[in-house]
Amino acid sequence: MNNPLKNFVCFVAERDGINDKAALSKDVSVRFGLTRDRSVFYCADFAVRYSSSVRPNFSNTVLSLSNLKKFDDRPFIVCLVTPTVNHCFLANTTLLKKISHTSQQLRENNIKGSFNGSDIIRNFEGIPNNAANLERLFEIHAGIGFEGNLARFEVAPIFRPLVG
Repeated sequence: MNNPLKNFVCFVAERDGINDKAALSKDVSVRFGLTRDRSVFYCADFAVRYSSSVRPNFSNTVLSLSNLKKFDDRPFIVCLVTPTVNHCFLANTTLLKKISHTSQQLRENNIKGSFNGSDIIRNFEGIPNNAANLERLFEIHAGIGFEGNLARFEVAPIFRPLVG
């Protein structure tokens, strides 16, 4: 795993039980010198969006597809803050099942819609989507990219993985 990403994962894990996404995002931003773009914190090496839930499964809206497009060239991590554990999931477009909202209008020249926590694939081709596999999953995504996934979302708003 690249050093900034590995350091991020370790730093977030050290704060398991913080149960406060605002406090965690502040700690991470200071430690890694992240820039904030509305709800996304980013640097050259990765971007992160924080969510919170009582359980590791969550269905609230995470981000718009047009906003994700700006960060899809680097690991895009959703950090889910729960009472006991901070979970990290890769949420680049390859790791999304579907685009949930307003996807009927989604076209190459009209990037619309957003994704929910429940739209993030938790196991991709036998690889668990967790902190230990962020880099491996991103390498797969990098070979497909935003444009390759956009075509998939346009054809089938509800995507079912080919494997698994």
